[in-house]
Amino acid sequence: MGVRVKNRDEILGNASSNLDRRAREIILNAIERAIEAADPKGIIHSRVKVIGEKLIIDGATFDLKSFNRIFVVGGGKASGYMAEAIEEILGDKISDGIVVVPRGTAGKVNVRFVRLHEAGHPIPDESSVKGAERILELVKGAGESDLILCLISGGGSSLMAYPREGISLEDKRRITDILLKCGAKIDEINSVRKHLSMFKGGHLAKAAYPATVISLLLSDVVGDPLDVIASGPTVPDSTTFKDAVSVLKKYNVWESIPESVRKLLINGEMGLVEETPKAGEPCFKRVHNFVVGNNRLACMAAIKELTEEGLNTLLLTTYMEGEARVIGSFLGSIAREVVFSGNPVRRPAGVVAGGETTVIVTGKGRGGRNQELALSAALRISGLRGVTIASFSTDGVDGPTDAAGAIADGSTIERARGMGLSPEEYLLNNDSYTFFRHLGDLIFIGPTGTNVNDVVVLVAL
Repeated sequence: MGVRVKNRDEILGNASSNLDRRAREIILNAIERAIEAADPKGIIHSRVKVIGEKLIIDGATFDLKSFNRIFVVGGGKASGYMAEAIEEILGDKISDGIVVVPRGTAGKVNVRFVRLHEAGHPIPDESSVKGAERILELVKGAGESDLILCLISGGGSSLMAYPREGISLEDKRRITDILLKCGAKIDEINSVRKHLSMFKGGHLAKAAYPATVISLLLSDVVGDPLDVIASGPTVPDSTTFKDAVSVLKKYNVWESIPESVRKLLINGEMGLVEETPKAGEPCFKRVHNFVVGNNRLACMAAIKELTEEGLNTLLLTTYMEGEARVIGSFLGSIAREVVFSGNPVRRPAGVVAGGETTVIVTGKGRGGRNQELALSAALRISGLRGVTIASFSTDGVDGPTDAAGAIADGSTIERARGMGLSPEEYLLNNDSYTFFRHLGDLIFIGPTGTNVNDVVVLVAL
């Protein structure tokens, strides 16, 4: 995969001491190794095999001779490279396929049998609707003796958008924007999106029935719940219209959403609109879902790098959730504990946490959850020598910015104040991108072609 932090030299040059420089170097190495471990092509090749006429996935065996045709469909930030790997495994056994990828990435993928369709992310566009329509047309033409391989990764919810009748694309764009800014967790966001869609929440499986469906899922969701990953297009939906309404009311945005959406959700609660497909329905009898990669893979790769660097290591959690600035302060507090008591791990220490935080946007600045986490942590580790923390998104894009995240050490706050910057004001204004841009400590990787949540690496030498 060959991942490299593009501004590595600048980040290292910003260190205030040799000790801080070494800590930064170790973290950058861990970042690159974590993302490489989440390489979708490598993951597919390690989990999917063809031996003779047998397709083997995590020990489950499927007889390829029993299928007349094989179709490949799907979408997400990693789906293009997943499709490339599947072609390398199945070759001309593939009859046709269409996979929806983020705009501007199709040229990076080498496929012959699968057609790539570019669409918008994180806000769906007209091309997102067209891509979902093309997939539905393809799977509806499949029969009982056909196999549909579905490649799903994070980002699929926006890339494959097919609104229910009465919901316009602009309505979906508006509510997606509201949900992303209100602080809702991804499972809550997707409970709403599933009930506004005729593609997500099991609808793709329903359209594909009675064909056999095998879904390979690259998880970007804490805990890997199948029905939340890309809003679960081939998975029974465990949520209801009532749940979707509850999420919108919980975050006080019920009155802000489009009238058409409120009407649909109210009618759904009243039983006037068909629910999403549920467990036990016939369309799921021939569906097989496999999680082939997740955040733990990336975190364990980071741990391995830190261990090889001679650090005492701790994988703190892969279930990290909560408000980014709160989690940042908490992780900064752990750094202080390591320094002053040797707990929960003794120096030289390397601590890794994975998951996905949220940001309640109240300011007018620019940033992402990882940058905000790093800024909050910087305030807690200020003055500590040899202590550095970085938070980054494995897809290389943190929120609406071109940075993957940011890095901070014990001198970050002092450097900022020396430049006339107020870290507290930048944090209050949700302007972490601008803060770290002034310091030269944004992390630039570019789109990685994978997505398994975020990773935080803390080093205390």
